[in-house]
This record gives sequence, C-alpha cells and structure tokens, in this order.
Amino acid sequence: MTKRKIIVSVAASADGYIARSDGSVDWLNRPRTAGDYGMADFFKTIDTILWGRKTYEVGLRLNKKSKGLGFGSKIKNYVFTHNPPDTKPRGVEFVNEPIETFARRLRNSPGKDIWIMGGAELTGSFLDAGEIDEFIIHVIPTFIGEGIPLISLQRRTVDLSLLSAHPYEDGVVRMHYGVPRKHSD
Repeated sequence: MTKRKIIVSVAASADGYIARSDGSVDWLNRPRTAGDYGMADFFKTIDTILWGRKTYEVGLRLNKKSKGLGFGSKIKNYVFTHNPPDTKPRGVEFVNEPIETFARRLRNSPGKDIWIMGGAELTGSFLDAGEIDEFIIHVIPTFIGEGIPLISLQRRTVDLSLLSAHPYEDGVVRMHYGVPRKHSD
C-alpha cells in the first residue's frame, strides 16, 4: 500500500506572502485561466484537508452562506487548534496532538493524498516535523509588500527538489517541489 502524501498547495504573492497582514487575499481576485491552474485535477487526488485555526476561520467567513467549508461531504477536514470550539461543524474534526503522531496515523489510514490548506504556522510546524512531502506553489505576479509569509518565520533551511514548473499565460507560475523526509516510516 502506498502511503498517503501530505502536500501543501497554496498561492503566494511574488514576494512570498499567502495573505495580507489582516488575512485578506483580495490580491488573488484576478481572471482565472482555463483549468483554474490545475486545481480541479489536484482536488481529485485528495480526500483530506488540514487547516490551521486562522485559515479555517477565514474559510468559514468566505463560505458562511453554505454553513461549511464548501468542499463537499467526501472531504474530511481537520483543524489544528489548542482551543477547539464548543460547537463542532459536521465533517470537521479539531486536532490538538503532536504533528508526528497525527501524521503517522493519517498516512497509515486508507485514502487519497492530504492537502495542507494553510496557514503559515501549520505549514511551518509540519515542515519542522518532517511531515510534508511536496509543495505546490502558485506564484501570483503581484507584490503585496507585507503580510503572512508562506511559512511561519523561523530560522530553517530545507532544500527542495524541483519536480516541475509550469508558467501560465497570465504570468502565474506553478512550482511543484519535493521535500526530503527527515525520517523513514
């Protein structure tokens, strides 16, 4: 059985931010290319989404009319937080356990690949734990000057291997990187 991969797939500004300091992503409101930068194909490969608490709250605000995250009932959502809410929406599980323990359990369960939706703190924690297999970064040709970085600020060096790069006509570039794992499973 092939182990499930944990993949960060995210859009980032050309200066490396995933959102403005206030969490807004208004700079992502741009005309889409045919195929929406490959997201529909990517979505077919996953059945689980991992959210940081702040990103989850932004997702809820953006999808408040649907009273959920808007990814359908076949997607399992895990939200990492030290303070889970009293009311738990259907299809969402709140997680407060060590990354390594959670990732090992999730990788060993049957299913498709796992998408880290964000944000910077969750991505940094999984990266530091050696629990990210790939990054897919859609670089948007826009500088926003300041904001929330792709990965939480910490001194770290992680060498990535380029798996592919795809430029789009509108200047967006999709970069797909492999991440060396720190430990063997």
